[in-house]
Amino acid sequence: MATVVETSEEDAALTVVRFASELAWADAGPEAAEPQVNRLCVEAQECMVMGRWVDLASLMLASTDVIFSKVSEKDLECVFTIICNLVTKSGNPDESFEIVKVISAKIGQQPNDKPALRLKILFNLYNLLENPYSRFYVYMKALDLSLKGKVPEHIIPSLKKIDSFLREWNIGIIEQRELFLAISDVLKGSKSSANDYFKFLTKYLATFTGEDDLNEAKEEAAHAIVEFIKAPNLFKCDLLDMPAVGQLEKDPKSSLVYQLLKIFLTQRLDAYLEFQAANSTLLKSYGLVHEDCIAKMRLLSLVDLGSNESAPIPYALIKDTLRIKDDEVELWVVKAITSKLIDCKMDQMNEVVIVSRCSDRVFGQHQWETLRMKLATWRGNIANVIGTIRANKVVEDGSQGVQGLAIR
Repeated sequence: MATVVETSEEDAALTVVRFASELAWADAGPEAAEPQVNRLCVEAQECMVMGRWVDLASLMLASTDVIFSKVSEKDLECVFTIICNLVTKSGNPDESFEIVKVISAKIGQQPNDKPALRLKILFNLYNLLENPYSRFYVYMKALDLSLKGKVPEHIIPSLKKIDSFLREWNIGIIEQRELFLAISDVLKGSKSSANDYFKFLTKYLATFTGEDDLNEAKEEAAHAIVEFIKAPNLFKCDLLDMPAVGQLEKDPKSSLVYQLLKIFLTQRLDAYLEFQAANSTLLKSYGLVHEDCIAKMRLLSLVDLGSNESAPIPYALIKDTLRIKDDEVELWVVKAITSKLIDCKMDQMNEVVIVSRCSDRVFGQHQWETLRMKLATWRGNIANVIGTIRANKVVEDGSQGVQGLAIR
């Protein structure tokens, strides 16, 4: 018959200390091991009695490497559940944060040894915490571990919740900058996450203002430009409005890549071809494929035509601008429609394209002002409609009242 024995959290912590110390001294023999195990257990008891939770955490974590090498993953998770629970013992937020730092540091020391399990331990620690900054700190450690341990797939799903995390953590702009850069480092090189990599890299660059030291963002700014140009399904961005990117225009090493960004966002295919002829080596050094760049510039050039031509666009103009054959015009128009860059109709009889909508390649101050004017116009139109409905209702109610008097 099984007997249920009541234990306390202190008993569990002491059990972990004894278990870890016995593993650490196992090769020394019973005579040498027993005194050391007893000494460590006594020290652990003193820490519990005196409420020295940081010291207890350090003591419990002293044999972390031995535990990871000799214990099953299931038992490892149990051991670290008890260790992580120490953050709930102290009523002092500063002391709890010190415990968090001790645990996180130990877990991150050997990122290539069972990295997925180490991440799980950090997530368990995260869920035990109530202090928002402590949670942010642990999440940053998890990002670092996933990068060094080469297991980004275990943390990428959580990126969908970053906006809610930011509201919860309520961190400053410097911490946000560190977060976005860490996330972009995790996503870098992942083909399936290329758009997310660009998104978080852009968020990182957006944290810089003209008053900041922009030098630290130069490399990432150049990377963001290259990622935008490489991405086959990205056709607009606001990089040109960012001080971190704007600094590249006058930088000797990066001025050309900045010029290339301006071509992709404000000019047409002929400008790109001229640039490529003079800087083909530069494009190759950034890993840019000339044929892919041409394809993207053709679509962007078609958008530019639609934005600047108020009248129907002749097939011949599209052919010359995109440098394609006669029978390829409609194909590229369809590609632009499929990419949701334009809404249009093709008049095959008259060989013209009638554009009803075009995407903006950049969304800066001018676009915001245009949007503001459109919203003001719509608001005025809606107000007029509401006014007309109310006026008609008053007239209708008055007519019904007069009819009622006549009947009586």
